[in-house]
Amino acid sequence: MDSNRIWFTSDHHFGHKNIIKYSERPFDSVDEMNAEMIKRWNEKVGPDDHVYHLGDFALTSPGKLRKIREQLHGKIFLITGNHESTALDCKDCFDWIKDYYELTVNDADAHRGKRFIVLFHYAMRVWNAGHHGTWHLYGHSHGNLPDDESSRSFDVGVDCHNFYPLSYQEVKDIMAQKKWVPPFESREK
Repeated sequence: MDSNRIWFTSDHHFGHKNIIKYSERPFDSVDEMNAEMIKRWNEKVGPDDHVYHLGDFALTSPGKLRKIREQLHGKIFLITGNHESTALDCKDCFDWIKDYYELTVNDADAHRGKRFIVLFHYAMRVWNAGHHGTWHLYGHSHGNLPDDESSRSFDVGVDCHNFYPLSYQEVKDIMAQKKWVPPFESREK
């Protein structure tokens, strides 16, 4: 898969009226919120692109979830969040649904040309191969968890990114700004 066709996002909460208040989203109604998030998704994501959604896709009926999914571009790979009962009832709307996933992306700038990314709904302080500089992307916190600039992880949720999914390149650019230091570097000298 071409890294230019890979996207990451989380916590749309399609159909969830109370998320507008809880997360102070700038929408007057659920219909407005859904329509704008669908629009912004499709502005970036192409029909054959891969979208890794890190949980809390929708809190609505199966019928409404299906109508929303029909409007969204791309193949959606869903990492389960804590609000996924409707998505689990509509498994056929997603290319797969998993609790956790370790993604490998071809990237000439990465070690041996492979970028390893841990995808999970929740933020972790440590993750597989994190001490080697692998990345961790998460959601759940709706921008309420302070970013750790020394950690190669961050929240890809829509509340943090103007309701847009992030491209692999955008994630890479954010990670490049991090002040991560290999934990064993000082011991090796």
